[in-house]
Amino acid sequence: MHPLVRVGAAWTWRLLVLFAGLLAVGYVVSKLETVVIPVALALLLAAFLMPSVDWMHRRGVPRSAAVIIAVVGTIGIVGAVLSFVVEQFVAGLPGLSDQFTTSVTKAQEWLTDGPLHFSQDQIRNAGDNVVKAVQSNQETLTSGALTTATVVGEIFAGAFLTLFTLVFFLYGGDQVWEFVTRIIPKNSRGRVRLAGRQGFHSLVGYTRATVAVAAADAVGIGAGLAILGVPLALPLASLVFIGAFIPIVGAFVTGFLAVLVAFVTKGLLTALIVLGIIVAVMQLEGHVLQPLLLGRAVRLHPLAVVLAITTGIVLAGIVGGLLAVPIVAFLNTALRSLTSQDPEATYESLARVDPSIPMFPAIPDEPDESENPGSGGTAGSRD
Repeated sequence: MHPLVRVGAAWTWRLLVLFAGLLAVGYVVSKLETVVIPVALALLLAAFLMPSVDWMHRRGVPRSAAVIIAVVGTIGIVGAVLSFVVEQFVAGLPGLSDQFTTSVTKAQEWLTDGPLHFSQDQIRNAGDNVVKAVQSNQETLTSGALTTATVVGEIFAGAFLTLFTLVFFLYGGDQVWEFVTRIIPKNSRGRVRLAGRQGFHSLVGYTRATVAVAAADAVGIGAGLAILGVPLALPLASLVFIGAFIPIVGAFVTGFLAVLVAFVTKGLLTALIVLGIIVAVMQLEGHVLQPLLLGRAVRLHPLAVVLAITTGIVLAGIVGGLLAVPIVAFLNTALRSLTSQDPEATYESLARVDPSIPMFPAIPDEPDESENPGSGGTAGSRD
């Protein structure tokens, strides 16, 4: 048999085994998504809050109190932002509805009196068809509402599990990682623990960079809306900030809502200007902010970011798009550490990128009692 055929067959069956392993992992994760997703979100939030908790702890605040302050403060800020957005939308909805009605009337007049010369009967028939379509799918919409009620319950349960896990990650994440890695063979345990610390370091950098990019998107788009006099400019900017946590696509999707509001309230020209502002901000994000901040923090090519987000959205929806880049960033850093000839030097070089990012303390390997049977596993044998 030709050597190329043997080499190709060897590569093929090994790749098939790896693919089967990935499918098995994906199947288990899909079955346990109620647990896996909250834990992943808690780990991402821990990466965001860990620097502030460590900062307070270094200044004499008990770690338990620092964890409570960080968690409660974050919940309060997020709750205040969401409450403000909802309150402003509720307050501005009546005026927005009147402007929407006026816009629809103007659109109908343009369709009948403009260059298209549609008749009133054609427009009326189009409206009747829409109403009939909604009525014919009423049962589907009702079942969808019942499903939504079930999803709301699952969201609350997942939020509680996320909060519970987050507290333990912030309070004793190093002990959790030490316990988990005890299943690793002793001769590889230290390297795996170091890779985990490096991966967490990249998550810390990712969360910081994401917050900076989201703030820049919100300020840029919000300022444009305010200058143009578009209603609900501040709530729309807040939505852009929240949506920007899904890189590249999040801010654009939430910004498109601003385009619709501008179209309804200010007309087509203003809507086109708002769309131009959003495109300009996205270009600034993609060509300046992403490479300088996210690229420096997680060392991922923009193409890898886009492909990761697309894959995450296809596989797991919005949550998949949110977690895709952090997962890829973590795996990229951890695998580079595992395959590096000098992982400690790699870790030090990563730490020099942002020295203010705290690192998990080094975790010593446990003694192997089989190598020192007389020690009896005492604390003194650790030294």
